[in-house]
Amino acid sequence: MKGYLGIDVGSVSTNLVFVDENGGVREAVYLRTRGRPIETIQAGLREVAGRLPAKTAVRGVGCTGSGRHLAGVIAGADVVKNEITSHATAACALAPGVRTVLEIGGQDSKIIIIRDGVVADFAMNTVCAAGTGSFLDQQAARLNIPIEDFGPTALESGAPVRIAGRCAVFAESDMIHKQQMGYGLPDILAGLCEALVRNYLNNVGKGKEILSPVVFQGGVAANVGMKRAFEQALGLTVQIPPHYGVMGAVGAALLAREKMARGGNSRFRGFGVAATRFAAGGFECDGCPNLCEVVEIKREGEVIARWGDRCGKWSSALTPEEKTG
Repeated sequence: MKGYLGIDVGSVSTNLVFVDENGGVREAVYLRTRGRPIETIQAGLREVAGRLPAKTAVRGVGCTGSGRHLAGVIAGADVVKNEITSHATAACALAPGVRTVLEIGGQDSKIIIIRDGVVADFAMNTVCAAGTGSFLDQQAARLNIPIEDFGPTALESGAPVRIAGRCAVFAESDMIHKQQMGYGLPDILAGLCEALVRNYLNNVGKGKEILSPVVFQGGVAANVGMKRAFEQALGLTVQIPPHYGVMGAVGAALLAREKMARGGNSRFRGFGVAATRFAAGGFECDGCPNLCEVVEIKREGEVIARWGDRCGKWSSALTPEEKTG
């Protein structure tokens, strides 16, 4: 079997997918990053390798997410793209005709406006975690319910309470206040979903023309309470695409397929890098007033990549092959 590997390294999760030559998703791996991206990427590569047939050929690799440069150096990426491009590519492939993408991940959220298959506008919220997956995980743990039960429990509500959702701290304190007043858990959870959707639409979606078809992706799309709250607020049907939780990785793999279709050999290092010793470090350059933070990646003790310097003093000191991973 031949195909393409997509890697999406985020603050909360690291996702890997393998798509075949026709763009079909054959394998998908979702792992918690837990603050150790290098080890998690290697664990993901081991898991993907174990699932694929022995003689599978990886013809290209794409990386995305906040840790895309790190993943690209470790795996040997052919394409390194931002999250907007990757999520839009996946949405257009798995939900043809999509015009609005609502994406909520572990630590951030974004909206992508697509017209005629092209990204026309987008916005991201990386300032506050209110409404993201990590906040919902935290509230589920505080309420002592499995996160898998959050959405179904919210759907049981007949009269959601009004929760202040503009800030994660205020939302939590308001939930506690409502509990102490005697409101039931389903009404509080449904109220929280509605509050988080209001916050999303008033901030990330402010000024955006949200047209159907609307696709909801990212890990939070698993929460059926959030899906219902979006539908009620928008007055539109919201679709949950297949592989909604790993769409960034799907998009990265499809972008790698597109790139390699133009010819050339993949720079994929092979699944053996899962056993290679990598180390990340950094230093502050005092060569000028910018005081750039330079990130340095070592493989078996040898520096293979640097980035973060504005002038190129450190990154350009490596050979072109080393600089590209």
